[in-house]
Amino acid sequence: MTTELGMLVLTALLSILLAFPPLIAVITTQGFVYGLGNRELGGEALPEWGKRAERAHLNLLANLPAFAALVLVAGLAGVSNEVTEIGAQQFFWARVAHAAIYIAGIRYIRAIAFGVSLGGLFAIAGELLSAWSVTA
Repeated sequence: MTTELGMLVLTALLSILLAFPPLIAVITTQGFVYGLGNRELGGEALPEWGKRAERAHLNLLANLPAFAALVLVAGLAGVSNEVTEIGAQQFFWARVAHAAIYIAGIRYIRAIAFGVSLGGLFAIAGELLSAWSVTA
């Protein structure tokens, strides 16, 4: 398995793990039975950290398809080099940092972590576009 595919697997696992903090916030504020229910009745508002955890999860889910597409296309095209490896690692670790920073409520640094993760995406995309222009 390439480094890029490994980072994709770890990012998928991160997306699964990030589903739990909002659930923990629901259970700790509204009870276990409510947390297991459909939660249509509204209930109490989540604590701020729980709301941030939910947004961090949704933000990762919004960026995961682009990362997956780039990594999978790179794998299928045989484009794997130091740049794509570092780009994939950069995306994953920046997303870990982004989630932790977001849940902790640290402003501005969160945006930097997000930007670093985008840099990883653009690094992979740049290598794919470069390989495409060579073969086209």
